[in-house]
Amino acid sequence: MALFNVLLAIQLTLVIMSMSTVDSHNQVWPPVSAPVPSHIHVSPPPPSHNHHHVSPPPPSHNHYHVSPPPPSHNHHVSPPPPSHIHPPAPAPSPMNVHHHPHTRSPIAVQGVVYCKSCKYVKYDTIWGATPLSGAVVKLQCNNSKKPTIVKAKTDKNGYFFLQARKEVTTYRSSHKCRVFLVSSPLSSCNTPTNFNGGLTGAFLKYEKQQDPTHFSLFTVGPLAFAPNKCPK
Repeated sequence: MALFNVLLAIQLTLVIMSMSTVDSHNQVWPPVSAPVPSHIHVSPPPPSHNHHHVSPPPPSHNHYHVSPPPPSHNHHVSPPPPSHIHPPAPAPSPMNVHHHPHTRSPIAVQGVVYCKSCKYVKYDTIWGATPLSGAVVKLQCNNSKKPTIVKAKTDKNGYFFLQARKEVTTYRSSHKCRVFLVSSPLSSCNTPTNFNGGLTGAFLKYEKQQDPTHFSLFTVGPLAFAPNKCPK
């Protein structure tokens, strides 16, 4: 009986020792600490104050004070003494070819006579007019108590040439002479007009001296007759 108890005690001791060995193999030494949770709370950064207050620049004082220029001290300069040199005499003006010559030569007058166009009959122009052949004109000079009259006819080009009497000279009498329209060969164009003085008397315009011993040439006109009737 005592032996049985000893064996039972030994067996219990072995069982207990085997259980201790198993527990020692199942434990990790040293014990592993529990992992730190990954949710780490990070505090947010303090709010950024980016509203920088920029002070405005000081006002610019660009008002520069400019002193006025010093007064000009102009020295009084006496004028030069008057010159006793007389200025040259003005040159004589050239002779105008349209002035009457101061010579005692006979005069001759030329001009052209036209028949006006119905289109421009009411206008003071010979635009569209045609030369009038066979028209009669007269040169009348009032250089004496009794006027002297010379007449002439136009050629196919409407041109006429009149030579005054010998007593009518350029020196005194030419400015007293006028040329007038007298008649027209055309019954359809025989109304004299006052174009360039054809009715009241055309003034003579000096042209040139043909020959010192011959005559001085003058020009008048052109002169014109108008149609009696024009289509409306």
